[in-house]
Amino acid sequence: MRVIGIDPGLRHTGWGVVDSSGSRISHVANGTCNSEGTTLAERLLSLHLQLAEVLRQHAPDAAAVEQTFVNRDGAGTLKLGQARGIAMLVPAQAGLAIGEYAPNAVKKAVVGVGHADKRQVAHMVRLHLPGVELDGADAADALAIAICHVHHLQSSGHLAAALQRAGA
Repeated sequence: MRVIGIDPGLRHTGWGVVDSSGSRISHVANGTCNSEGTTLAERLLSLHLQLAEVLRQHAPDAAAVEQTFVNRDGAGTLKLGQARGIAMLVPAQAGLAIGEYAPNAVKKAVVGVGHADKRQVAHMVRLHLPGVELDGADAADALAIAICHVHHLQSSGHLAAALQRAGA
């Protein structure tokens, strides 16, 4: 199964694609969509077009997007929410199921603790995906989101299989 993780941001949206076969996860690609334009609408359109091209090139089977956390800057949170809307829209337009994960859940799945910093996340992504060349912190976060989603899908599959064996 091929999974794309997306770390939404209005200026920089990270993306990372991994393949999963059994318990093995391998790196496919990662990068950053840098928004272009002077207006919010132009920047959102730019992100949409770039993400759509990434999905066209890498043909994922599933997607995962980081949830927005609310901070003290209400206007900033709203703008991030609009970028997140693009990050949800593009895979939905491609017919993909989309998992959503809180930042702390992603960090816990990849690093083992929910309050890890960006350096720790990037380090653990490199351990999970030996030889990976990270495009930057946003791409590292996106790969962490994809890894988290793969783990979630594997756990769900194991649970479903166990329930089927139990006759439930």
